[in-house]
Amino acid sequence: MNFLRVPCVLLLTGVLGLAGCSVHQPTSLYQLDSGEPGQPKQNAGVAVLLGPVSVADYLQRETLLQRQPDGSLTASRDGRWAGSLSADIDQLLLRQLAWKLDSQRVVMAPAAANFTPDVQVVLSITRLDSGENQPAVLDAQWRLLDRRGTVRDSKLVHLEEPHAGTSAAQVKAQGVLLQRLAEQLSAAVKPVAAQPLVAEEPRKAAQPAKTRTDQDKPKIPMASPIRTDLEVFRF
Repeated sequence: MNFLRVPCVLLLTGVLGLAGCSVHQPTSLYQLDSGEPGQPKQNAGVAVLLGPVSVADYLQRETLLQRQPDGSLTASRDGRWAGSLSADIDQLLLRQLAWKLDSQRVVMAPAAANFTPDVQVVLSITRLDSGENQPAVLDAQWRLLDRRGTVRDSKLVHLEEPHAGTSAAQVKAQGVLLQRLAEQLSAAVKPVAAQPLVAEEPRKAAQPAKTRTDQDKPKIPMASPIRTDLEVFRF
């Protein structure tokens, strides 16, 4: 009888294992929603170099993070990013800027050596997250550099977007925030790109060092004899 109980135990364990697998929820993969950007038509539009674009270290992971009411972050149990979040951000901003500026000459850094941008966008994203009961939040800072690399404009940005609470709704809200950021950037890029390039003042040629000659030496007046009308008598 004891020998018959062992197969029954194994069979029951297998059935419970299959039941556990049947209720396990598969992990969902998400990508940022870039909206519906149109195709830029101008091949000779404003030249923009996008980058470097830096993303906060805590976002450099596959797991979708959830912001809690106390400000802490926890890993989502049923969602993660389908690839690199940084790469998704780059491509979303690139397509949005090219569309809003109507220019095919919007490229990611580093650019080719022969590419001379009218404006360079240096961007730092320090926060991009949300929670089931927390809105999607984007904190960023951007700087705009002209053709000479001089900073022409800069701004600190804080944006929020409500959502329905699900992971899919949160990801969509984060994508909307980045689209709003691209709209601000495009509006700031246009006046900087339109600024004329101020010509540099010609530098005066350096004068060669003058060799000192005998003529340049200070002249010492010659001593002249002093004449007197006094006579000298000898006794």
